[in-house]
Amino acid sequence: MTVFRPLALAGLLPLVLAAAPPTAGQPQHLKYRVEVYGPAGLHVATTHTEIDLSGGTYAIKSNIETRGFAGWFVSMNSTAQAKGRLTTDAAQPESFRSDTERNGVERHDKVSYATDGAVSGGSTPPSTKDAVKPVAPAQMRGTVDNLTAYLLVERQLGRGGKCDLTVPVFDGHERYDLKFSDGGQQKLSPKGGQNFAGMTTVCHMKRVEIAGFPANPEDSEGARSGTLWYARIVPGELVQAIRMDMQTEAGEISAYLAEVTANGAELKLME
Repeated sequence: MTVFRPLALAGLLPLVLAAAPPTAGQPQHLKYRVEVYGPAGLHVATTHTEIDLSGGTYAIKSNIETRGFAGWFVSMNSTAQAKGRLTTDAAQPESFRSDTERNGVERHDKVSYATDGAVSGGSTPPSTKDAVKPVAPAQMRGTVDNLTAYLLVERQLGRGGKCDLTVPVFDGHERYDLKFSDGGQQKLSPKGGQNFAGMTTVCHMKRVEIAGFPANPEDSEGARSGTLWYARIVPGELVQAIRMDMQTEAGEISAYLAEVTANGAELKLME
């Protein structure tokens, strides 16, 4: 992706919290709940993410599970974890693991990162879908996992930088670049049941597929492109993704940050 105020205060809340100075380098524990909606406003999934920053290290755990009507068509539960080290302006992963169950079929991805930039990993069971180009070991070198990729964006924006970053990613079975570009500033109003109003930094994302993807583009899963709106609504060195519009294999989805817990303080943006 703290006690939330009523809608009448939503426009003031981001300004009040953002006034607190960032606590870069200080231990921080964040929890996010994000609600995801598909076509016609159908509630399709809920995600929970935890981020720990402490002593120059980070740990991220994220879970996504289908909800409501969407479960009739696709039943999915996926948990991913990443651990690594923080540097002044970057993050270096040490390990990544993803465990996914989709319509009764399990897949387990695992990646390890050496200090010299070498990367090794794979997926079990191997994909039964023919890839246009398998991932070569040389293409893995210098990559990060997808959780770390978004952490890099959140830190860069949190330090006053722009959303202008290309991150090489390998998730155990696919190699791609996430290209983030700056979309300027935009003021958001409450929408979709979310009680947020305030200025945000707009980031455009595009996934550039390099290797390991299915030959049939329709079999390619995950977010292919999208727009994210970021703001700092809790003190710390990270900004938060307030809203997201993403193009996926299932069409366009919209995601709303619903709840944030920062070092035990709860902030609720929607029920």
